[in-house]
Amino acid sequence: MAIEVKHFFDPATSTVTYVVHDPKSRDAVVIDPVWDYDPAASKLSNKSSEAVLGFIKEQNLTPRMILETHVHADHVTGAQFFKAHFPEAPLCIGERITAVQKIWRDMYDLDEKTTDIQGKVFDRLLKENEEVSAGTLKFKVFFTPGHTPACSSYLFEDALFTGDALFMPDSGTGRCDFPGGSAKELYNSITQKIYAQPESTRIFVCHDYQPGGREFMCQTSVADEKKSNIQLNGETTEAQYVEFRTKRDATLATPKLLLPSLQINIRAGRLPDADAHGKRFLKIPVID
Repeated sequence: MAIEVKHFFDPATSTVTYVVHDPKSRDAVVIDPVWDYDPAASKLSNKSSEAVLGFIKEQNLTPRMILETHVHADHVTGAQFFKAHFPEAPLCIGERITAVQKIWRDMYDLDEKTTDIQGKVFDRLLKENEEVSAGTLKFKVFFTPGHTPACSSYLFEDALFTGDALFMPDSGTGRCDFPGGSAKELYNSITQKIYAQPESTRIFVCHDYQPGGREFMCQTSVADEKKSNIQLNGETTEAQYVEFRTKRDATLATPKLLLPSLQINIRAGRLPDADAHGKRFLKIPVID
């Protein structure tokens, strides 16, 4: 079976959503969908996910699974949009999600009674090295922590979806300064797991920031990354990478959608419960 990969780019958050599908069976998997959020109006819309849904319907595909590579800090997940349209498709994420849920529940002082920290808001928690079937599609799970403690990468045949662990060679790697992040762990994830794959393995990244204003790109390869990644190539030592990443992260701004994204994403894309007046609220911590 030769899988096909369709990408959808959201320029507002530089996020790439993927639909992996089997052209014979028409089975599909949706990876890292986006729920559009306007922070000024605190308003949500489904433009990005509707484009993905349109493709699924046009191609007569049947989503068998919705995959999250990690809890995103820069966009709100559109997972529940696809759960509503395809309720039989389980929403899945790596089992280390529980550590991330606890970190952010405590940081936002969220209600312990209504905020899950056992991963129960997801349909299935995936294990390290697990081989998973989604209809006729099959993939292997690799835990690739560092950007967050619970990042996963998914290998479908020769196509590896790396989330925020690794970007295009001219963009480097994911940041490691969020709570629970670790440059040392990300170095090991990339060099021991991603770079350990055959050099012909295709890599599909979760973001493209188009450095220098170049055209959008989302596909690279293990060979290209090992040769040309500006932050971590095949010759980069752990000490060099950790030093670079630590200095670099200290200069980075907080993602503009971090506050709404994390509160919603640890709930698998569900909004907080409504109050007695039917209104929903997110918390904004004040740092003085």
